Amino acid sequence: MTTGLALVWVANREKKLAFIQSVFHQSPELALFLSLAIGYWIGKFKFGSFQLGGVAGSLLAAVAVSQVGVHIDSGIKAVLFALFIYAVGFESGPQFFRSLGRQSLREISMAVVVALSGLLTVLVIARVFGLDKGLAAGLAAGGMTQSAIIGTAGSAIEKLGLSPEAVQTMQANVAIGYAVTYIFGSFGAILICVNLLEWFTRRKIREDAVQAEQEQLKGVRLYGVDESNALPDIVGRVIRVTQAGLTVQGVESSGPVGAVTVERLQRDGAEIGVAGQLALEVGDRILLVGRRRAVVAQAGVIGEEDHSTEGMDLVMVKRDVSIANPQYLNRPVGEIITNLSEGVRHGVYALALLRAGSPVPIRPETVVLPGDMVTLFGASADIQRAAQSVGPVVLPSDKTDFVFHGFGITVGLLIGLLVVRAGPVPITLGSGGGALLSGLLFGWWRSRRHTAGNLPTAASTLMRDLGLAGFVAMVGLQSGQQAVHTIMDQGIKLFLLGVLVTVIPLLIAMLFGRYVLRYDNVAVFAGALSGARSANPAFGEVLDKAGNNVPTVPFAITYALANVFLTLLGPLIIAFA
Repeated sequence: MTTGLALVWVANREKKLAFIQSVFHQSPELALFLSLAIGYWIGKFKFGSFQLGGVAGSLLAAVAVSQVGVHIDSGIKAVLFALFIYAVGFESGPQFFRSLGRQSLREISMAVVVALSGLLTVLVIARVFGLDKGLAAGLAAGGMTQSAIIGTAGSAIEKLGLSPEAVQTMQANVAIGYAVTYIFGSFGAILICVNLLEWFTRRKIREDAVQAEQEQLKGVRLYGVDESNALPDIVGRVIRVTQAGLTVQGVESSGPVGAVTVERLQRDGAEIGVAGQLALEVGDRILLVGRRRAVVAQAGVIGEEDHSTEGMDLVMVKRDVSIANPQYLNRPVGEIITNLSEGVRHGVYALALLRAGSPVPIRPETVVLPGDMVTLFGASADIQRAAQSVGPVVLPSDKTDFVFHGFGITVGLLIGLLVVRAGPVPITLGSGGGALLSGLLFGWWRSRRHTAGNLPTAASTLMRDLGLAGFVAMVGLQSGQQAVHTIMDQGIKLFLLGVLVTVIPLLIAMLFGRYVLRYDNVAVFAGALSGARSANPAFGEVLDKAGNNVPTVPFAITYALANVFLTLLGPLIIAFA
């Protein structure tokens, strides 16, 4: 009786499993989005100060889903990763190129240390535990999540002069070592680059990212969505004139240059045109607009504030204008303002100066550079008049320039196809490195020519989040079942050795970065560390923790180097293991 019930239970279980498999077979994309939903749900849970996060959660969920048997096209993974890494590069391009130079020596050193420590770790483990060259290369490829090592190691194995059977066996061992260690290679990098690094430095990524952003802004305050200053710099006041002998021009020129403007004038209930030489009469009502301090000071001299706004309404607009006129470039702000004609300056107020997407304080000594953009405030007609002299208006839009970014991603993927050979060693950026480089270049170009390449923040965020989490989930769906089966077949030994390959180089780099390179900002540190290991899932989690793009510039530098350095480990391990 018990045996019969057991058989019935097994039969029902097999039917349910077959049904689930048939569903995933008909629509494999279900597995992807199910993994994302479960993964982000898991990632919300906190255990003390530890939180897994959506990226790592998606990886674990995908491994679990993969156990029922899912076959999904690898092309989806390539598309998702290209979207993620291009968006990261595009957002960081302006800052990346500004940061190149001697100030990048720390990031270069970080990438070198991770690659060398990874090589030495694999070679020592291979010698101590008697691993063949194939398994050693597989440990490096999976433990350091650098899939390109499989290709470079496989090519190097073919040149060892072994029999075809031995070459095939050794190349299969590369794949086995990779499959067993890749999952923890991704997951372990997240734990170290995010959680362990915060514990080690006793600092929070989010707090340091905000601090670094404020330092970059040099005191310029940025406001979030639905935030505004309770004391705005530009204000308007309706003033009833009580002082005789004033003129419009006298009011506008009595304070700092361009500090206030008389925008409207009512006399005996009727609006009259505003002209510079027009004399103001006692009882007139004027709309005074300008810098808050100047408006408050002038109001007390002119008369008294009239709280009735009837007939004095005026629509003001805020527009970003690309500074393209050569007469304004490479000159200090103070000199530009002094030499501005009254026709250009009148009624127009500069709220902000943007350089490479970041605010720059508007001070007399601030030099305007090519590619800078100024945010102007004023009546629409005044803004249009000023823009004719300054440069084109960059209108806000929620539309993505798909022509620009389609070409951008295409160029990146083409760059990834290029292979340069250093002797027998093929060196290539791959699709990821190519898309990153293209994103950096197109982002830099956008910062110089603001009229093309619009990418709204919401669209960029979706590209980054969906691209990275989807890529990681695809890795789990494709490798999870094989990794579990291989661990069961080969034992836990390879998995634990892969843990060492993942952890040891990162710990060495963490100590090196802290005590030799003197990283004092953990957000920047985390970006450099994850890039030096080309740990894209870890970087995604770092970005999520930071809440801004501060970690991106160090990541972009170390990631580009790591793609070359870590790829070279394949033939080196085959040569020396």
